[in-house]
Amino acid sequence: MSPAHAKSAADLIISACTALVHDDHEQIGFVEDATIVVRDGRIEAITTGPVGLPAHERIDARGQVAMPGLVNCHTHAPMVTLRGIAEDLPVDEWFNDFVWPIESNLQEKDVELGARLACAEMIRGGVTCFADHYFSMDTVAAVTAESGLRANLGQAFFSSQGAAGRERSLDFALRNRDTAEGRITTSLAPHAPYTVDDSDLAATAELAAEHGLLVHIHASENRDQAEAGLARHGRTPIETLAATGLLDTDLLLAHGTGIMERDLPVLARATGRIAVASAPRGYLKFAWPTTTPVRALRELGISVGLATDGAASNNSLDVWESMALTALVQKFTEADARCLTSRQALHHATLQSARAVGLGQEIGSLAPGRRADIILVDLTGPHTQPVHDLAATLVHSARAGDVRTTIVDGRILMRDRELLTLDVPAVVREMNERMPALIDRSHGKRIQDYDT
Repeated sequence: MSPAHAKSAADLIISACTALVHDDHEQIGFVEDATIVVRDGRIEAITTGPVGLPAHERIDARGQVAMPGLVNCHTHAPMVTLRGIAEDLPVDEWFNDFVWPIESNLQEKDVELGARLACAEMIRGGVTCFADHYFSMDTVAAVTAESGLRANLGQAFFSSQGAAGRERSLDFALRNRDTAEGRITTSLAPHAPYTVDDSDLAATAELAAEHGLLVHIHASENRDQAEAGLARHGRTPIETLAATGLLDTDLLLAHGTGIMERDLPVLARATGRIAVASAPRGYLKFAWPTTTPVRALRELGISVGLATDGAASNNSLDVWESMALTALVQKFTEADARCLTSRQALHHATLQSARAVGLGQEIGSLAPGRRADIILVDLTGPHTQPVHDLAATLVHSARAGDVRTTIVDGRILMRDRELLTLDVPAVVREMNERMPALIDRSHGKRIQDYDT
């Protein structure tokens, strides 16, 4: 290739795919025989047919769908180390008897290995961006940078840690904001209204406004928490967020299955950009009586993104499963088969999820100027054929294992199911060596108490 051609060459050209796109009204559509041109980490063009342009890399995506990368809007990535450790338990026993005693044993190496395994799982499942809320987040940030993924990261804190916990969360957010070539953004991460007192919540709201940071918090996770808030304080967790100023910040609420009818006008009056992350598999496992009220939130203009929560409760980081379950659970809850169509579910998994983590202008759709976070999904398997309705096939038939290629910022992190940035066997070997010390609960300690 001549120097002139090399200079004009695209970084990556994906050809012969079917591209999932959004129109001007944010309706999902599909472009057949599409070609996607990527340059400098962004989508330069989406056109039909072949493109006579040289490229440093090419992917023939015949028989595959090109989609915006999925976004896991709320997880605790290092908790994959506890996958399956506490099953068939109500949430209070799950926390108090297993998770919080084990987490008191956590070393940075455990967090690193868990984050590595989680990033590998997400890449293989077509997740290109995740929002994480955990401890030792400098370690998670380093792993995220190495993996090539995009993430919004927050250092969790409780009021039981004193002012130092909140200060560490702020320090992490300011030091790591816009690192990894801009792929890492950050948030403040108070744990929840039942573990963080009103003064800390109010201080967090002030810090978020001062520094322009997102706040990522568990809130009204279930109906018991909402009713406990009313009984003890005369207000729901959502009303507590309003009283402390957090609804006037950019706010990502994890779960929200306990959001009550009385909370809806409170949310409607919020001046911040409010979003909710829904992780339905965990709600089903814990037998919670209600789920995230997606329809009511959508009517308020609140984005509802899809999430998995941590693998300790969800058992996987599979956003495809979250997408299908969200659609099914909402149909069941609303007693309406027309509720949450396949195209709406895809919208929640892509553009709404991107907005939920504060990146709605950068990712979440395939369009010129957007970051090139792209996945290629193979629909040639017997479980996805024949294709009568492509949106329904993607939501209800496709699986995480159908993702062939995962691309972030134009960089290929997995090609034809081969991970290119992480060594899973080495991680698993070292993790298993450390497991006996990690899961020991004989000390009787907990990092916190679950008592809503």
